Amino acid sequence: MEYTRLGKTGLTVSRICFGCMSYGDGKWREWTLGADEAREHFALALEAGVNFFDTADVYSIGASEEITGRWLGEMAARDDIVLATKVNGPMGPGPNRRGLSRKHIIEACENSLRRLKMDYIDLYQIHRWDYATPIEETLDALDFLVRSGKVRYLGASSMAAWQFSKALYTAREHGWQRFVAMQNHYNLIYREEEREMNPLCIDQGVALIPWSPLARGLLEGERARNPDSGDTRRAQTDKVAKNLYFHDNDYQVALAAQQVAREHGVTATQVACAWILQAPGVTAPIIGATKARHLTEIFTSVDIRLTPEQVAALEEPYQPHPMRGHAQPSPKKMAR
Repeated sequence: MEYTRLGKTGLTVSRICFGCMSYGDGKWREWTLGADEAREHFALALEAGVNFFDTADVYSIGASEEITGRWLGEMAARDDIVLATKVNGPMGPGPNRRGLSRKHIIEACENSLRRLKMDYIDLYQIHRWDYATPIEETLDALDFLVRSGKVRYLGASSMAAWQFSKALYTAREHGWQRFVAMQNHYNLIYREEEREMNPLCIDQGVALIPWSPLARGLLEGERARNPDSGDTRRAQTDKVAKNLYFHDNDYQVALAAQQVAREHGVTATQVACAWILQAPGVTAPIIGATKARHLTEIFTSVDIRLTPEQVAALEEPYQPHPMRGHAQPSPKKMAR
């Protein structure tokens, strides 16, 4: 495994971040794996040298955090791992059990710590932008969590670049803790983040830790044309993937990845991981899986070196996409 710093911080993380959305109770998403099945995955990740783990309170409504905390608590020393989780998503029917209000952020952090059985969170991330809460309230609450010792660093996830820029300069104006990482939607199939968000983060020294860096397996063989042909339960039932990918031009990118994969004697998914690892600004793509062998393949992707010609061949078929991965309200709704 290779390691690097998280943006401009002194924190060292593995070049692969282990995504834990795949683990839960089967109620939130039918493809999630239970605790017993997840144990092998955590063992493989730690054996491979992964020290960076990402989950969220909303994943299986807390069950993912419970599983993550259970196996990391058993298999690793707390000081050796970097644990990231997120806040914003609905955790119950009440109107205050979601969003980025001071009330919900502080309560959600306490609940996450309880589920994880940990004293602090290394990287606490806002899962999406909250249009109903002033960013000043959100940032003040997050700053309080850092100063109280419950959180070490702050991160954000998919939003518009203008929103992230506003959050960065607002925090600086008030002397609050700033976001050090951006978890955005970025991969060979969806590269719209290269227009504004990625350059902003590079300029500001913010680490990029992309979600869905492998485009949910689209690049592999038959699945590139048939989204239901994957060999996992998730591939066959993941409705989110079908909304994000499997559009006409995506197949041309998949063919390019398959060609480069043949040149290296690896899979197209491994090539996709190697590509994003070399992309400017990327610290650690977040990789999740429901099959142990898929994890083993991905962990070796850090050793693949693409030539400039191969990178150009992978990028050449790309065509612009509409925004996918986060939503923005209409200008009329924002004006209200």
